[in-house]
Amino acid sequence: MSSRDTRREALTISEFARRSGLSHKALRLYDLSGLLAPAEVDPVNGYRLYSPGQLERARRISLLRQLDMPLATVAEVLDGDDEDASWRLERWWEEQESMMTARRDTVQFLRSQLSRTGEPRDRYAVGLREVPEVKVAAIRREVDQHDLVATMSASAREIREHLMAGGARATREEWWVFHGLVTPDSEAPVEVCVPFTGSVDPAGPIVIRVEPAHTQAYATVLKNQCSYPRIMLAYDAVGRWTRDHATPAGPPREVYFAAFEETGDLDPFAYVAQPVIL
Repeated sequence: MSSRDTRREALTISEFARRSGLSHKALRLYDLSGLLAPAEVDPVNGYRLYSPGQLERARRISLLRQLDMPLATVAEVLDGDDEDASWRLERWWEEQESMMTARRDTVQFLRSQLSRTGEPRDRYAVGLREVPEVKVAAIRREVDQHDLVATMSASAREIREHLMAGGARATREEWWVFHGLVTPDSEAPVEVCVPFTGSVDPAGPIVIRVEPAHTQAYATVLKNQCSYPRIMLAYDAVGRWTRDHATPAGPPREVYFAAFEETGDLDPFAYVAQPVIL
């Protein structure tokens, strides 16, 4: 096809905008970002010309932007083949759904704090349990809410690998001790503890110590209730019970007694616990 024929098929920015559903402003932005450059720019008058073959990409960009997808992510999604684009879109959407779930839980938690029409504040039954003296391997890290799960889970794996390598036997149970207030905006020290039997030496960040026998006030949390801020409802219940009936005897903790991959969303998964003196 001659350059004259190609020029005859070219679409002006106005026609391309009409057919693609993108505004002039959006097309200029996508040109500057490298997301959708014109097929040709007239060297004399600077007019942008597009080819009909660019319409499909433009329409896909329009749809992705309607999802509030950032420009950089749009480029990542569209720069591969269709199979790769589909995979990247799916991963991004899973992240959005996860964030929406977290936001929904935040609203639900705030409702419970601000009005009686929200989720019942006292739906967690608080009980007492006796915890025997036990030897634990532990790692303490400074984390914020965003990095909490990934960091402490990795630390627990590090401990378990160390115990296994040393011939000690770890229990399934582990707990995370909160020595300060962890929020999305601030870090605090959190200690992951894994009980074990046998003998093993400390190594690197791993310390070995004895957890003394004590009494805990606790609430049982289902797997789908363990995410922040939903789990704070359990903390509220345990905190209120402790203020009314006991004296705190140590930092609060989350005691995980079931394997994540083997536990259903509606199955008991952890305790929110507070050591107390009655």
